[in-house]
Amino acid sequence: MSIKEHSRARRRGRGEGERGSVTLYFLGFAIVMIGLLALLVDGGRLLMASANAEDIAAEAARSAGQEINGPDAITGDGTRADPQKAAATAQAFLADAGVQGTVTISEDGQSITITVHDTYQTLLLGGFGYSSMQVTAHADVTLERTDPGA
Repeated sequence: MSIKEHSRARRRGRGEGERGSVTLYFLGFAIVMIGLLALLVDGGRLLMASANAEDIAAEAARSAGQEINGPDAITGDGTRADPQKAAATAQAFLADAGVQGTVTISEDGQSITITVHDTYQTLLLGGFGYSSMQVTAHADVTLERTDPGA
């Protein structure tokens, strides 16, 4: 065997035990990257769903807060929510928005609390066992009487 043939044989034999190791490295790297991509996409969309639930809760609380007890407001005895009308208005708003929620009105009718429960359906994390995630948001409204003449 000549020196050239011997060095070629040596070069070929040097990496025989490592064949395919780069492929395994890139396969592992690709799986990690797909997992991170899924986490980023669904994480961002989960934050958007949470912000949307907060907006819905705030708007439901605002609409419920507009249902005040008319006779008390007209006579100047105070501003307080009509509990039945306020709860019905808020529940109707939540139903129109397509979410579930609870409405709590204080006994004095001065504060209203809305809690929204929604479900976010994941796009990519379903492959990792997370097909849906719960989103909860709260909004509080306190009614205050203002005197426009003051």
